[in-house]
Amino acid sequence: MSRGFVKESDQEDLPMVPPRADLPAGTVNYVTEVGYAELLAERDQLIHERDSLTVSDENEKRITVNFINAKLDLLNERISSAKVVDLSKQPKDKVRFGAEVFFTVDSDPKIQHYQIVGVDEANIAKGKIAFTSPIAKIFMDRKVGETVKLKLEKGEKEFKIVEVRY
Repeated sequence: MSRGFVKESDQEDLPMVPPRADLPAGTVNYVTEVGYAELLAERDQLIHERDSLTVSDENEKRITVNFINAKLDLLNERISSAKVVDLSKQPKDKVRFGAEVFFTVDSDPKIQHYQIVGVDEANIAKGKIAFTSPIAKIFMDRKVGETVKLKLEKGEKEFKIVEVRY
């Protein structure tokens, strides 16, 4: 049909939905049990939000429902591709997915820690980093007492692993 026969009000743009956390193509979507539960809770919350919308303007309601549905589509892709890792089966003496790694940086004696988690559950403020991050990658398969180096634009940082917990 020619664009000349389409009402302008019928030409609705698809909603711009912010992308989810980056998961490189071909990378398995590992998640902890907690992370998987958070994804399911997020889905339930979005469905509830969509189903309980109280917007009187039909156009605004349609736009909002389309936006929520687009977010649900992205979320459902993550949920369906999720591979839950049982942390109780991880080797206790090595850093693997789900580990909480306690370490020192360079000569600073202060102990810091991060838990290595899935990309959707990563939150630096909560001490959770994605398994795809450079720091997580240098920690993988390392043991307590080992020192690893992270090359940065201006030099490098040295991390000494002092404890691993699951």
